[in-house]
Amino acid sequence: MVHGILGSNADWQYAANEFVKQLPDDVIVHRSEKNMNTLTLDGVDVMGERLADEVVDVISRKPELTKISFLAHSVGGLAARYAIAKLYRHPNDTFKGETKGTICGLEAVNFITVATPHLGSRGNNQVPLLFGSIAMENVASRVVHWIFRRTGKHLFLTDNDEGEPPLLQRMAEDYGDLYFISALRAFKRRVAYANADCDHIVGWRTSSIRRNTELPKWEESISEKYPHIVHEEYSEEFDDERCQNSATDCDSDILEEKMVTGLRRVSWEKVDVSFHTSMQRFAAHSIIQVKYQFMNEGADVIQHIIDHFQV
Repeated sequence: MVHGILGSNADWQYAANEFVKQLPDDVIVHRSEKNMNTLTLDGVDVMGERLADEVVDVISRKPELTKISFLAHSVGGLAARYAIAKLYRHPNDTFKGETKGTICGLEAVNFITVATPHLGSRGNNQVPLLFGSIAMENVASRVVHWIFRRTGKHLFLTDNDEGEPPLLQRMAEDYGDLYFISALRAFKRRVAYANADCDHIVGWRTSSIRRNTELPKWEESISEKYPHIVHEEYSEEFDDERCQNSATDCDSDILEEKMVTGLRRVSWEKVDVSFHTSMQRFAAHSIIQVKYQFMNEGADVIQHIIDHFQV
């Protein structure tokens, strides 16, 4: 379990307790502790390196492990995507008729992100707190590094390490010696939980890896058991080249389109969440993971994660 920016391993305490309570014989839960608090400002790549080292350490202490899954919140989802690229091992056998790679030698099962800015936070109303104002978004992109340092640069796609493309763009493909997409493809399932509204930190499109025209219409919850889940869908993997050559045909810029296209080369389950009826909706970014147990309206989201978790 991987927490978000300025977070700690306590952020997943509620979910960890529920996993252990409901799946006591199936899972060993580890809440990541190597990127806590201000260490999350060091950059997605540095966080990913630390997380990869932590995973290796956990695995080395538990030789009985045969499978691995990730559950990550917010920027933690980006760190997890970087970490699995570091941990990816090319396939050397055949699994159910398909050639599969592994994550550090383990069978990769669930890769789950919750309110993660997969497409970054630059422009296009990706940070709802900025109200879609182009002027405010431009200012934010210029000053975000003052507050969130290298991580801010990565999120707003303003990093330029030795002339390289922005890190999040690189992470939408197998780039150099890091196999970002191959590592994602190694998992049996990839799931993106996204706040459809009320999340002022991470917008709906970036967390659900969609274009504007692909955002679904929703009204109320789809199940009494999960009152805050308003839509579910499964998107097959595909190579979509329709917008790569012309930004005028898209509702996002070229860089964002490259990330959407790259990440959609693997299939995703998408689960859309809304807290619009909640008194705590102002904190949707936190309550979707039940970061604070006294704000436990997101408990049904955690239950949904557990109920669909493959072991």
